[in-house]
Amino acid sequence: QVQLVESGGGLVQAGGSLRLSCSASGRTFSSYSMGWFRQAPGKEREFVAAINWSGGMKYYGDSAKGRFTISRDNAKNTVYLEMNSLKPEDTAVYYCAATMRYGSYSYSDFGPWGQGTQVTVSS
Repeated sequence: QVQLVESGGGLVQAGGSLRLSCSASGRTFSSYSMGWFRQAPGKEREFVAAINWSGGMKYYGDSAKGRFTISRDNAKNTVYLEMNSLKPEDTAVYYCAATMRYGSYSYSDFGPWGQGTQVTVSS
């Protein structure tokens, strides 16, 4: 099983960009598809993006399409989320998670999870 640690969050102005990283420990990282979710205060955890084990296939939630890009580097045991044209409504804690169920949008199909990284977008 992998252990995940997110980084790269912070405070950014609307229209700006951030790149989140999720580093995994364990030798089985490349066996997993990986995903990013986010959760704003008082809201449910929302699917953002996912990528298959090789990085050759990806899919996105509606809020991320056209602005966010997920990628991975299996040699570095890391998955990334490049976020552009950020909006105040993107403010949330962003989590990465592993899954053996590529294609799912449900957080119940993902795990283990990282501890999350805060992204705050100011207007």
